[in-house]
Amino acid sequence: MSSNEYLKVFASNLIEKQEQHKTIKPLKRESQKIIDELLMLLLPHFSEKTYFTGEEVESEIILLKKEFKGVLKALNVYSNEEIEEKADNFFNRLPQIHDNLWLDAKAITDGDPAAENIDEVILAYPGFLAIAIYRLANVIYGEGIPMLPRIISEYAHQLTGIDIHPGAKIGSRFCIDHGTGIVIGETAEIGDDVKMYQGVTLGALSVEKKLANTKRHPTIEDNVILYAQAVILGGNTVIGKNSIIGGNTWITESVPPDSVVYHKSEVKLRKNGNEEFLDFVI
Repeated sequence: MSSNEYLKVFASNLIEKQEQHKTIKPLKRESQKIIDELLMLLLPHFSEKTYFTGEEVESEIILLKKEFKGVLKALNVYSNEEIEEKADNFFNRLPQIHDNLWLDAKAITDGDPAAENIDEVILAYPGFLAIAIYRLANVIYGEGIPMLPRIISEYAHQLTGIDIHPGAKIGSRFCIDHGTGIVIGETAEIGDDVKMYQGVTLGALSVEKKLANTKRHPTIEDNVILYAQAVILGGNTVIGKNSIIGGNTWITESVPPDSVVYHKSEVKLRKNGNEEFLDFVI
C-alpha cells in the first residue's frame, strides 16, 4: 500500500470513529472546566471573582447551569427535557455539597497537627481537593449520568494521586491526611468521622466482570482510623466503628467495633556479627 493509499484509509477510519463516538464539544476538557468553576463558586479560596451581592451569585449559578447542560448535551443520550431535569437535580444539591465540604475541611484541620488553619487545608491539601471533587462526582453519579462522573473522578486522581470512585458512599467529616496512593472502590461504604492515611486500599477480592453489580468493596463504619498502606478487601468485610487499623495490614475478614489491628514487626538482634542477614541490593 502506497503512502497516499494508507493516508486515505487512515482518514476514512478517523471519520468513521468520529461518527460512532460523536460529541458536540470536547467532553473531557469541558467536564474539567465545569468542575473547576463549581469549586470556585463553592469555595472562595479557588475563585477568581469577588461577589458583592446575592444577585451576582445567582447570576453565576445560572451561567454554570447552562454550561452544565451543555456538557450533558455532549453525552448524546438525553432529550432536552431530561437535560433540564438532571441539571435541576444536580444544582439543587449544591447547598448540601457546600455544607459537607466545610465539614470535611474542618475535620482535616482538627485532625492534622500540621494544619495551621482551615484556609490552608482548602488551598493546599490534596486530600481535601480529592474529597471536594468526589462529592460533586458522587451526586452526578447518583443521577445515573454516564461517563461524566468517571471523567471527573479521574481528573481528581490526576491532580492528587487519590483514586475515589464516584459510586463510593462516604459520610460526613471525612479526613484524608497526605493521601497519595489511596484507592476507594465503587461499592465501598465509609461512615462518618473516618480518617484515612496515604496508600490505603478499599478494594475487591475479585475483579471478575460478572461481579460488576454486586458489593465488592468493604464497609468502614463510623470513627475509624486507617493508617498508611492498610489494604482492606471484599464486599462482606466490615470494619466496626471506633476501630484503629494499623499500617501495612492486610484484611479480608470483618473486624468488630472498638478493635485495634496492627502488623507485628519482629526485631532480631545480631550477636557478634555472625548471624545471617538479608543483603538487599537496589
